[in-house]
Amino acid sequence: MMRRHSSPRQLPLQLSNDTNLDLARAFEARVAQRAEAEAMRWRFRLVLIETAMISLLVLASGFALGQPAGLVLRGAAMVGAGCFLTGLMLIGLTWATSRLLVKFGRKG
Repeated sequence: MMRRHSSPRQLPLQLSNDTNLDLARAFEARVAQRAEAEAMRWRFRLVLIETAMISLLVLASGFALGQPAGLVLRGAAMVGAGCFLTGLMLIGLTWATSRLLVKFGRKG
């Protein structure tokens, strides 16, 4: 395979310039901040999806077993609320743990 050589009139690519490094650091910081926000949003979406799935599973199994409608609806609501609150607590604990790790990581 033949390799094309660059023209001698072409300007050299300099990636070690100080302004480029500052720009790269700022870009990486923005990307990291956006990725963290997207991660929180996806975690919340997953909690909502899991809550809906578990509630529907309780509803379907309760009606399939022939239980009274009021009992099934109340049970599905309680299970869904518990799942949602537990998911929110896990998201909060994850956020707090990541903040602590960042804080202690900077000191060390």
